[in-house]
Amino acid sequence: MSERGKLLKHESSHRESSDDEDYHGPLTRLPAKNLPIVKTSHCGCVNAMGMSGNVCKCESEIYDAKARTSSRQVLEATQSAVGGSSSSGDEEIEKSLRRSQFLGINVTPSFIHSQTDYQRVFISREVAIDFNTAELMKCSQYLQKAIELRSHYMQMSKQNYSLSAYNAIQAKKNGNLRNHFETKKNVDSSSSSRYRVNYDPWKIDFPPDLSLELKINKGVFEVYDLKQNPLYALYPKLEEFSNDLDVMLDLLADGPLKTFCYRRLTYLSSKFQMHVLLNEMKELTQQKEVAHRDFYNLHKVDNHVHASSCMNQKHLLRFIKRALKQTPDLEVCVVDGKPMSLAGVFKAMNITAYDLTVDKLNVHADRNTFQRPDEFKYRFNPTGDTLLREVFLKTDNYVNGSFFAEIIKEVFVDLEDSKYQNAELRLSVYGKNINEWTKLAKWAITHNVHSHNVRWLVQIARGFHNLIKYQLVKTFQEFLTNVFAPLFEATIAPNKHPELHRFLRYVVGFDLIGNEAVLEDLKLDNETILPENWHGPESPSYAYYIYYLFANICCLNNLRQARDMNTFVFRPHSGEEGSYQHLVCSFLTAQSISQGLVLRKCPTLQYLYYLCQIGIAMSPLSNNCLVLSYHRNPMMDFFSRGLLMSLSTDHPLHFHFTREPLMEEYSVAAQVWKFSSCDMCELARNSVLMCGFPHELKNEWLGPNYQVEGLIGNDFYRTNVPNVRISYRTETLAEEIANVLSNGDGQETP
Repeated sequence: MSERGKLLKHESSHRESSDDEDYHGPLTRLPAKNLPIVKTSHCGCVNAMGMSGNVCKCESEIYDAKARTSSRQVLEATQSAVGGSSSSGDEEIEKSLRRSQFLGINVTPSFIHSQTDYQRVFISREVAIDFNTAELMKCSQYLQKAIELRSHYMQMSKQNYSLSAYNAIQAKKNGNLRNHFETKKNVDSSSSSRYRVNYDPWKIDFPPDLSLELKINKGVFEVYDLKQNPLYALYPKLEEFSNDLDVMLDLLADGPLKTFCYRRLTYLSSKFQMHVLLNEMKELTQQKEVAHRDFYNLHKVDNHVHASSCMNQKHLLRFIKRALKQTPDLEVCVVDGKPMSLAGVFKAMNITAYDLTVDKLNVHADRNTFQRPDEFKYRFNPTGDTLLREVFLKTDNYVNGSFFAEIIKEVFVDLEDSKYQNAELRLSVYGKNINEWTKLAKWAITHNVHSHNVRWLVQIARGFHNLIKYQLVKTFQEFLTNVFAPLFEATIAPNKHPELHRFLRYVVGFDLIGNEAVLEDLKLDNETILPENWHGPESPSYAYYIYYLFANICCLNNLRQARDMNTFVFRPHSGEEGSYQHLVCSFLTAQSISQGLVLRKCPTLQYLYYLCQIGIAMSPLSNNCLVLSYHRNPMMDFFSRGLLMSLSTDHPLHFHFTREPLMEEYSVAAQVWKFSSCDMCELARNSVLMCGFPHELKNEWLGPNYQVEGLIGNDFYRTNVPNVRISYRTETLAEEIANVLSNGDGQETP
């Protein structure tokens, strides 16, 4: 086998002649039969675009890339760019050309440099010395199988996902070059249509009601027409999901694959460190050249925050004191069958407004909550009394959630004042009765709980054992019916459920929450009890919840897509504690996840999350108080390796001190891990890519081509992420995918 060696190539400065300016086009992923036009300006701005439209405002000339893409011209251009034409340089350039062609990436003559000059690290003759060919082929086939399984589940559920790895596999199988994203043609950033703010958010279109019948088939809602033909019933059966889960678990148990993935992850960490050493100053210089754009005025999204704890403890304290002062005689609850006023509640607790402090509220997590979920649960109740939580932090109570709506809207004001901070808040549906969704929608509309900086996710609690304990439901099927039946009914007949139809317009997805540290049997097979026969008292496993939620989301999304309504994504809490098998379930079914700490224990799964670019919203301050100290948090490792990461707050009420908890999260991370400005901007961009805000808003925040990979998808003047960093991330991912696919044929990496 060839000896490994690293060749570091330094690019020369920009060439002065107009002929050389032709060779600064971007890395593009367009079909070969539809080669782009490369537009090169004297200001150095280069982009690929369609047959019409301007990308740069500067004076420019248009060249037909089709006439300039011969392999020899590419080779000559890149030789010149790296500063020489030595035999080793030729080898690396040819290798990069083969890799790009192998992945279906059309290139302009300067594809390696992709519009930016920066120092790259090349690995010559990249082979795994400690693996024989059979082991490498087996590892590659395992990884490809896992990627294809995930793509199959994402397509069934109509969820957006990164197609890079999957399309590369299909291109290799079929010999066809496929575009990685279905997206609009590139348009001028300055002329992209702006998102129109609807000043009456609840005024939306109502499609006509349909005459369809809803039936339950082994725990999954199916829609039938009047002739009893099933419609939109595209979902995996329990047996299929169980088999795929077994395939994934067998894959993760493979020893050579663990070693292979661990070494690739270690290599990615080292490569990022080398990239930072060589290019950090260049990235900073590029950022300084952008006017009116820095980390503070970049759009960023808090992808994981719970509505009932989205305020800080001082905010809650002031709100409670103000409510007690302004409405002491307002009846807020019923105790022993008698209405009780707000003043009466505090009198019963023997507390006055003057006595109340943040220490007395006792909602903040501290060292006593570490590895103590029971103690942390106690902090959800201000002053330790469930009555205050019921009055101030619930949507369905004696005052119809008026206090909760008011404090939520105050949080909205803070977000709107910041202008660039956005949030995806979680509201709870427990599945305890069929009217929960209707009441939740009525609460939002009655109190006008809406902000253009906020979208909703609905979290489903894994608390079936509690529902059985208090005799709220009799079977797991009744729980599923309470969760999903109102959604199907509002989709089929929106005019009969107007409030829910309006509210669902601003719901982007579902979350699954619960204590993951509880030991459970994850096995699903033919002997698994069906929902209608599951009477408790124990709660089903994580995999059981995941399957039945996902299967129903599949049917619901297919129905809503057919009706031209917004669809929902699945973003469960996964991998905070417990078994890595939770993350396997999420790998198959979830668009993105929250937490993901357990990925650090499973290199194979971590590498798959990287290849598939599955979003992970991490909350280091929350983890520090509950499960894992800050310096041991793997987020920095995940980020350096190229996983799609974002920072989130989780529970500002319990972990943060300021009115801008998301900025607090960023600032602590920047200090502890020494994040650069480029790192912070990349995390902010990732948070927008992962979020469920409308496509038109993302166009404004990231640029009109944000769905396209590589430099075309990065509008530097909106994201403030240097093209150097985007090029590095894109090229590195392409190299890893090429490495995996090449090994599947027993070949050396192209």
